[in-house]
Amino acid sequence: MISKILIANRGEIAVRIIRAAKELGIKTVLTHSTVDKDSLAVKMADKSICIGPAPSMESYLFYQNILSAAISVKADAIHPGYGFLAENPLFAEACRALKIIFIGPHSNVIRKMGDKAKAKSIMEKFGVPVVPGSKGIISSINEAMTVVEKVGFPVIIKASAGGGGKGMRIVYDRSKMENAYKFASSEAQQAFGDSRIYIEKYISGPKHIEVQILGDKHGNVIHLFERDCSIQRRHQKLLEEAPCSSIDNNTRKEMGEIAVRAARSVKYDSAGTIEFLYDIESKKFYFMEMNTRIQVEHPVSEMITGVDLIKYQIKIANGEKLDLKQEDIQKRGYAIECRINAEDPLRDFSPSPGEISQLIVPGGPGIRVDSGVYPGYRIPPYYDSMIAKLIAWGSDRREAIERMKRALEEFYISGLKTTIPFHIGVLKNRKFLSGQYTTDFIEKDFD
Repeated sequence: MISKILIANRGEIAVRIIRAAKELGIKTVLTHSTVDKDSLAVKMADKSICIGPAPSMESYLFYQNILSAAISVKADAIHPGYGFLAENPLFAEACRALKIIFIGPHSNVIRKMGDKAKAKSIMEKFGVPVVPGSKGIISSINEAMTVVEKVGFPVIIKASAGGGGKGMRIVYDRSKMENAYKFASSEAQQAFGDSRIYIEKYISGPKHIEVQILGDKHGNVIHLFERDCSIQRRHQKLLEEAPCSSIDNNTRKEMGEIAVRAARSVKYDSAGTIEFLYDIESKKFYFMEMNTRIQVEHPVSEMITGVDLIKYQIKIANGEKLDLKQEDIQKRGYAIECRINAEDPLRDFSPSPGEISQLIVPGGPGIRVDSGVYPGYRIPPYYDSMIAKLIAWGSDRREAIERMKRALEEFYISGLKTTIPFHIGVLKNRKFLSGQYTTDFIEKDFD
């Protein structure tokens, strides 16, 4: 039985995990860097341990220190949150070797699905629709050209171990292919220590839709509907909503069933997402990747289903059976999440670290704020720039949008620049309001 969790993360997700653990009667210990010693999560946890300086690799990414901390406080389990060590199979294996429960899927699943080329091959084997492209890793430019001749331009070159747009290049004609191949491979090596790449047909202007799933250690898997994550900048999500307003119920049903099949095929045993590209012209969707962790945007799924995903992550890791069946999961209303970052949208989203001198957090019906800050807190320059996640729920999409606009106008943060003005602009945009926006929204449709 889990009675004490060590949290190997920071910011709002650390606060979120602490809250879920408290409701389950579980003690929490937070690891933190020297820069985060005054964070809200440190103040909320039952105990905290400094694991190194920032931005040194000796803090959140140096898992030997984290494991030592877990042993010293006799923690039963470690929750990695998202980012950092959440999708590191070596860390998950090290936890298991020390008989510490890793709150996430089995390391074999992380390894399989973390390799995007391998994940695509596995999904294809189980009848999950995939984007046409290479059958695995591309090892030479000649091999790359053979694939291109088969699927046609444009294509996208992707890092097999990648994410966040690193090691990714779109190529529209033969003359650019060799340079793009070399650049993607080199960037992948620098970003992930893994230069392997694969190639897919590039689908211009798709929607990025992901299905939230839960699986336990007893073979039970359910989905909690889909999220539309198409408002992106350089492949980084900025705003998400659930459900997707522009797909019909038949597509929604099929997408959910395929996501469950995909998760079941790899014996998935935690919270995770199956991500799809959806072509709004052909109305076809294709498997893109699986995220073997909780996602930043998980609150919108919680808001439309009433299911606490972090609590279920902990219960599943504890060996409990899912007490939910698919028919228990009912979709109610709409939810939108805006990521409030310390960035200046008028200066190409340049970072804006600094001290929050004043903070007024919005409230009222249907409003939720997940945050790890307070007045006087300093946003450090070393980590992700997120200040808060603002979530609005409404009985329909229009009410969710109006509530979000009202909440953004209430949200007052002084001392640094934030993305609040950007989000207000998005919510007034005609293309966004139509629901027919795609991943190229910022480049094509947003002023």
